[in-house]
Amino acid sequence: MDKCLSTALEPILRRVVHEEVERSLRARIRSFSRSPSLRIQAPQPSTLKLIFPKALTVPIFTGGKIVDEESNQLRVMLVDTRGNQTVLFPSPFKVDIVVLDGDFPLDGKNWSKEEFDRYIVKERTGKRPLLAGELVVTVRDGVGLIENIEFTDNSSWIRSRKFRIGAKVAGGSCQGVRIREAMTEAFVVKDHRGELYKKHHPPTLGDEVWRLEKIGKDGVFHKRLASEGVHTVQDFLKMWVVDHAKLRTILGPAMSEKMWNVTVKHAKTCVMGNKHYVLRGPDYKVLLNPICQLVNAEINGSIYTTHNLSDINRAYLENLVRKAYANWCSLEETEGISDEIGLLTQGDHPNHQQPMVGSSQYKVYMTDRLTEGYIQNEMQANWEISPIYFNTSSENGVRLNMFPSNSDDDLTSPKSFITWG
Repeated sequence: MDKCLSTALEPILRRVVHEEVERSLRARIRSFSRSPSLRIQAPQPSTLKLIFPKALTVPIFTGGKIVDEESNQLRVMLVDTRGNQTVLFPSPFKVDIVVLDGDFPLDGKNWSKEEFDRYIVKERTGKRPLLAGELVVTVRDGVGLIENIEFTDNSSWIRSRKFRIGAKVAGGSCQGVRIREAMTEAFVVKDHRGELYKKHHPPTLGDEVWRLEKIGKDGVFHKRLASEGVHTVQDFLKMWVVDHAKLRTILGPAMSEKMWNVTVKHAKTCVMGNKHYVLRGPDYKVLLNPICQLVNAEINGSIYTTHNLSDINRAYLENLVRKAYANWCSLEETEGISDEIGLLTQGDHPNHQQPMVGSSQYKVYMTDRLTEGYIQNEMQANWEISPIYFNTSSENGVRLNMFPSNSDDDLTSPKSFITWG
């Protein structure tokens, strides 16, 4: 009978115990919720973030140094999102520089650390690391400098065809503090082969001659010019000034008149700089600009500017310019316009002194506008205008190197001050 009673009471006892336990747990939960010190706090979003303060210089080519829009090395900065003010973190910390897919972030502004990491782009199988250089940067006093980084592969193989450069706090740094990652605008990375064959606008005197339009690198025109010692744009222009007929012959009939016109026109946009070259002899001194155009001459103690060069014997002057061209590497080189050059241009007769070769510490003299030179035509009685050999104008005391031609449509046969055979 006792056994039957206990069996009948067991369900009742279980229910009572269960109800008491539940009542006790509810009381404890209410107690926790009333205690601020025990309440679980929701994490507050961080106001710290990394940024790249300046945009990149584009286009970007593989193997080319990545710099900002002012051609300076990249910087990453730690700022407060509430005012974009630089934050001085208590201690230096490390930042990893990574490559991101150009499509990230999908919503344009918000992402988590995990999402950022998922969009990091690694190199293709069998390729070198996608980004080479200093990829771990120390941020100190809110700023980190990124030196010598470059892409080793183009961006054409990913769906977006664009990359971003990103910066994130390295593992083990700033533990317990969320610092939002930085990223640049999306950009295309092109293969360096495009840069290798790029034409320069405008070209410089020291550019290789294939930087000119219609002259391909290692092409037939490039090889023909190189075989005749024409390696740079300066070489091309010197020969064009002194003996354009020979230059045209070197290029041959494979270069059409239209192509020749384009090449010469491009070369004539060259940045001339302010160097001058001096040829000296026992009874003469000749001053030329960087492409062998005559500026002035002193012969037997007489000063000749472009106003009165026509008084000089033509054959003698031809000889001097030919000699200067043939011995270009041995000419004295001057930066700017020296005292002596300035006085010569004014047509005075100074006490002659040796110029300071290679020095740029020269005064610039105000000069009258120089006119085109005139040389007596051996076949005619009249005077023929001969612009190409002269540095023909000045402005505000600074001599400008002009490339006059007969017309925009006739660049192939400029009138020469001296005509070689």
